Amino acid sequence: MGALSQWWRARRIERVSRMFSTRDWESAWEALPLLAGFDPETAERLETLALEFLRTKRIECAQGVALTATERLRIALQAALPVLELGLDWYRGWYAVIVYPEEFVPEREVMGDDGVVWIEQEAKSGESWEQGPVILSWADVAAGGRGEGYNVVIHELAHKLDMRAGAPNGCPPLHPGMSSADWQRDLAAAYADLCARVEADEETAIDPYASESPAEFFAVTSEYFFEWPELLMETYPAVYAQLRAFYRQHPLARLAADA
Repeated sequence: MGALSQWWRARRIERVSRMFSTRDWESAWEALPLLAGFDPETAERLETLALEFLRTKRIECAQGVALTATERLRIALQAALPVLELGLDWYRGWYAVIVYPEEFVPEREVMGDDGVVWIEQEAKSGESWEQGPVILSWADVAAGGRGEGYNVVIHELAHKLDMRAGAPNGCPPLHPGMSSADWQRDLAAAYADLCARVEADEETAIDPYASESPAEFFAVTSEYFFEWPELLMETYPAVYAQLRAFYRQHPLARLAADA
């Protein structure tokens, strides 16, 4: 039964792959410098995982967005990257990516600690709902993947990984052999340092948005881990080490070898 299931899965992935030409793949890879340095076997695994992502998650366009085949591959390759060594099962329980042309303004009721309720109207480049869709601004997706530390796809998918343990708190489910105490210590120390620098109005190496909450700190540092690992390693080496253990990847070495 397992062999039959794998055969059907391979057939379904093959059907998805027919939607994309060799040039579509080449253009997608060329647009994403953060994917440099993969050996051919690993690059093929990433492509297969991206196709599986497209098979299991709908990409829905909103407000007139019309994505090309290459643009869909760009989203899928970046979404597959964080789970390259973890498996797509880490994204189970949700089924859609909704893409807006620009930043979007969701309206929702928010209750403060004092019980006061108000309507939140804040422009967002991305959003992840627990057991719901990932929402992305295409303008922001297009701005990422360049090795500059900004990547809304990885940011929102990091939130999804964080949510595997419930409400996002900056601590996704850790692998056997990883210490929860060490994770909390290393990320909390770096988060406190960043918050202190932001409070003192200092210029920070890491995007100050990471000081919003431990969940945002995890998502933002995940962006840097894949986009600009050298900067994260220089700024918060203990965080880089923890993310390396969690994602089971070493992008600093991969990108350095390609330089």
